[in-house]
Amino acid sequence: MPSYRLGQAARILGVSVDTVRRHVDRGELAAARTPGGHRLVDGADLARFVEALDRQAEAEGSSSARNHLLGIVTRVVKDRVAAQVELRCGPFRIVSLITAESVDALGIEPGMLMNAVVKATNVVVERAEVPAPVAPHGDEVEAGA
Repeated sequence: MPSYRLGQAARILGVSVDTVRRHVDRGELAAARTPGGHRLVDGADLARFVEALDRQAEAEGSSSARNHLLGIVTRVVKDRVAAQVELRCGPFRIVSLITAESVDALGIEPGMLMNAVVKATNVVVERAEVPAPVAPHGDEVEAGA
């Protein structure tokens, strides 16, 4: 199983490195030290941690959709009938096409926190290239070290 540096785990979770470090320090997420003292998070442990966060979020609301992404509205383009709402959800730009009436009813404007709720039957999954963790002196770190 791959291991991830704290910065990589932070990017995966969409949070800061300090947030991941706090999860590790509180024992909520396990990390092992490399010979150089850097912390690595096991990929399987990170997946379990994310699933626990998902279960917690699901318990807080009720919806048949499983993909809830908290984000901030960055742009709203509206005409008489339709609107385009852009959100930044972590590192992702999400664009929603909705009615102008919905924008008005919800009072959507840039700067608001909104949930992008995605329900899809077709989701493409691609393998991501993740660079190997690097020790302080440029040597590659053994996975799982």
